Amino acid sequence: MHTNPFLGVFFHWLGGLASGSFYVPYKGVKKWAWEVYWLVGGFFSWIICPWLLALAMTQNALGAIWQQSWGTLWWTYFFGAMWGFGGLTFGLTMRYLGMSLGMGVALGYCAAFGTLLPPIFKSFVPSVPVPETIGQIASSAAGQVTLVGVAVCLLGIGIAALAGLTKEREMPAEEKKKAIAEFSFSKGILVATFSGIMSACFSFALTAGAPIAEASAKAGTSTLWTGLPKLIVVLLGGFTTNFVWCVILNVRNGTGYQYFSSTLRQTPRKRQEETIIETAGDAPGEEGVERAAAAWRADGIDRVPLAANYFFSALAGTTWYFQFFFYTMGETQMGKFAFASWTLHMASIIIFSTMWGWIFHEWRGSSKKAHLLIALGILTLLLSTVIIGFGTWLKGQPGSY
Repeated sequence: MHTNPFLGVFFHWLGGLASGSFYVPYKGVKKWAWEVYWLVGGFFSWIICPWLLALAMTQNALGAIWQQSWGTLWWTYFFGAMWGFGGLTFGLTMRYLGMSLGMGVALGYCAAFGTLLPPIFKSFVPSVPVPETIGQIASSAAGQVTLVGVAVCLLGIGIAALAGLTKEREMPAEEKKKAIAEFSFSKGILVATFSGIMSACFSFALTAGAPIAEASAKAGTSTLWTGLPKLIVVLLGGFTTNFVWCVILNVRNGTGYQYFSSTLRQTPRKRQEETIIETAGDAPGEEGVERAAAAWRADGIDRVPLAANYFFSALAGTTWYFQFFFYTMGETQMGKFAFASWTLHMASIIIFSTMWGWIFHEWRGSSKKAHLLIALGILTLLLSTVIIGFGTWLKGQPGSY
């Protein structure tokens, strides 16, 4: 199969753009509770779009799924659900470490574990559907270049986190207390570790679903689209976790009626204690959705723009889905170094979510040091994507070692 790693990098950039932008349509949602617009958007993210695109763009998508063993389907679904659990604790990471440091730490763990654990795990369990073990990857010049690219990416994430920490330290005392009133480095690191590792399960789910993609290819699906059927199973797992939590919040907060009502029964207010379900891959995280969401705005009018809310939630959910639509396309172009796809995805998320941060003036008032650090972090991440793409290209050259 012919691959083009630089085209793969481009697709991963498009996926990062979708992930870093999905929350923007939520700016148009008014007077809906978070759990309401998140679940409406989620139906498009995790159910509607995966089915529609897979059925429209692949050959015999259902056949590619149903011919798999229950083991393959279970692990693909299971890791998708575990990714959802990672989101349950992501809000706590932001609470204890603050947005910038928390995002950097969680993304760092997510990138490292999601990238390196599948080939490491294959070293001990040969049946894992990964082309090469970490030892085999490191034994070739092309693999060594790719691993350097992964290391550079993690360095870039660290620099971006340092920039965020610098920005938070420069905030006025009152604003800092509001942003990280419960700051606890020890608690934050523990929670960020759990959240990052569990969020990395999405990468494991995609790996576990590789036989579905292979079956789709055998059915005659074009190479670029072979990853779409496995997203049906992976995202069903993620939907399960999010659906259960949103319904619990609907019952606890009495917001279930909002799905069908054009008027509010009470003036909504923001609940500070609420844990927002987002994963480390849903950049720019809790702060972004909180800034974007208009669910808790009270203007004295009880009328709810129901049609507009459904439209903007659907648009946000569809945009979210496209991060992995492009991810699977990029993965098909990375050849035996597809394990690096997760690193590229994490890097592109930070790049584009930071872009939106600049557009929304989140860095306004920060010092020159903070601006230089975030610029250096972004440049380092861009460099990492070039190195990984070059390493993957080397692997495809005749006589490569």
